[in-house]
Order: sequence, then C-alpha cells, then structure tokens
Amino acid sequence: MKRRSFVQQTSLFGASLASIKIYSDFSSDSIASAQATSPIKELNFGIISTESQANQKPLWEPFIAALSKSIGIPIKAFYATQYAGVIEAMRFGRVHIAWYGGKSYIEAARIANAEAFAQTVATDGSKGYYSYLITNKQNPITAAAKKQGGDKYVIQNASKLTFAFNDPNSTSGFLVPSYYVFAKNKVDPKKAFKRLIFSGSHEATALAVANNQVDIATNNNESLERLEKTNPTAYQKIDTIWKSPIIPSDPIAYRKDLPEDVKKKIRNAFFGFKDKKILQPLQWSALVPANDKTWNPIRELDIAKQVLDLQAKENLSNAEKSKLNALNSQLQQLQKR
Repeated sequence: MKRRSFVQQTSLFGASLASIKIYSDFSSDSIASAQATSPIKELNFGIISTESQANQKPLWEPFIAALSKSIGIPIKAFYATQYAGVIEAMRFGRVHIAWYGGKSYIEAARIANAEAFAQTVATDGSKGYYSYLITNKQNPITAAAKKQGGDKYVIQNASKLTFAFNDPNSTSGFLVPSYYVFAKNKVDPKKAFKRLIFSGSHEATALAVANNQVDIATNNNESLERLEKTNPTAYQKIDTIWKSPIIPSDPIAYRKDLPEDVKKKIRNAFFGFKDKKILQPLQWSALVPANDKTWNPIRELDIAKQVLDLQAKENLSNAEKSKLNALNSQLQQLQKR
C-alpha cells in the first residue's frame, strides 16, 4: 500500500510520562562524549510491553544471548511495564537498542535520539500487520457488531459500552483505532464511553475481553496469534469485529550517538541473523535494513488524527488555529517525501 493512501484511508490524548521514574544522571551530550572517548562495555536492549515480562523473557533471552555473541559486546534485556519506560530509558542513555512499535518509535525518534535501522519481517514474509477491535464471543453485542460493522456499532452505541485501549504509545492498540474509528467520525472516546481504560498491553486487553471485564478492546493479529499459544482458553473466547488497513511492521532502533563501529556491528548482527528456532517464537522470519522514513506513514497518521481532533472542536482559539496550520504544514511536507 502506498504511504499516502494509508493516511487518505485513515490528538494524542497526551498521556503523561510523569509516572515513569527514569533517573537521568547524564545528559545526552555527556553520554555522547563518554561514548566517544571510551569503548562500549555493555549494551541494554529495550523491549516494549506487549505482554507480561514472564511471557516475554523466554522469547527474547535466546535472541539477546545470540546478539551478544555475534556483536562481541554483552547485551542485557530491559523490560518496562509501559511503552514510555523504554522511550525514556533510551532518552537518558539507559537503553542503547530497542524494539518499538511504529507509534512508540516516532516518539523515541522525536525525544530520545532513536534511529531506526531494521524492520521486522513476519513469518509469512510480510512487513505489515493489522489493528483489531475485539469482543467476547458470548457477549450479546458481538453478533450485532459483526452484522453492522464493528466501527459503526461502537460509534453508535459507545455510551452503553465499556472500552479498553492498550497503551497511549501503542500503534495498533491506540493510534490506529483512534484515527480510523474515532477521529474520522468526530468522536472523543474519553467522553463517549460508559467507561474507558488503558490496560497497558495487548495481552491485558485480550484478557479483559476474554474475562468480560470490558465489552470491546483494541488488539492486533500478531498479539492474538501469540495469545493462541500462551492462553488458548482465553483466545477461544475472543472474536474480531473490526480490522484496520495494513500497518508497517515494527522498527528496531539504536541511539544515534553510539560509536559508528558499534552501530556497524549491530547492523551486521541483525541483518545476518538466520536462526529460525530463535526468530520464530518472536514471530519473525528475518530482520531487514530500514530507515527512519519507513515509519513516515505513522507520523502522517499521528498528525492527521491531531488535525481531525482540532477540526472537530468549535470556536478554536488563536493558539489552536496556529497549531492546526502548523500540523497541516507538517502533513503536507511529509506527503511530499
């Protein structure tokens, strides 16, 4: 799918990072200076919280160990309970490499000196995935939602429903459904639902639906494939009522200020990684070269959502009008690239 059509088919809620306690003993400049004058003795690899750490560790530790051996530098995994934890850790030099989603990456590129160098390829060879809205098969709303169209049903019945997003920095768990389902229909989910929560991970939203704790939640095809293996009982209870357009698959990024020789070793290790026994549990078949522009569709989507949110408001202030003009200008510039 062409990048522009992705947006044509398609404000952040301002989630606060204040609750994430990352101690910043060093500024970015001092980190860069220290790295330039001393060899890197250890690297930390950030992993966003798509599911519990207990489930993630068995998948990631073999990959981290293999990378350590290939690069020749010890690597430690860094797990956080929120996506923002990985972003902030990279921002303050506590994380040097990270696996992000598109939305969390563009935020890390903006504030945390992150630079994408690789893209994940799924086991079927694709470089994309899909956001879902999910319900419990036994919930009375499911049949009606599937018949009408899940997005239309949600909009028309929001005041009677409970709803769960994943994490404010999630692409499929927040940004994509926020744009396609809500912003395009001029609906503010913070005001529309009987109850709205952020569950924190794809696993948590799936379990909330499976256990009838919420009526509808966000998720994606990859996370549900994982759930089928980790919790088949919960998986069997879940149905999909809406599917998004394709989303670019995930970036791997490192800090821009890492020494060039270290970045070269990292790239070589990732692009040459062929061990299927280690890749398949991560739902990957390969890691291929990519750059920051690969995720411009996510930037466009993020900006387009903010534009629609402002346009839906009445009597914009002068400051809001200026912001709207700036956002439209940013969007136009991105679409020219």
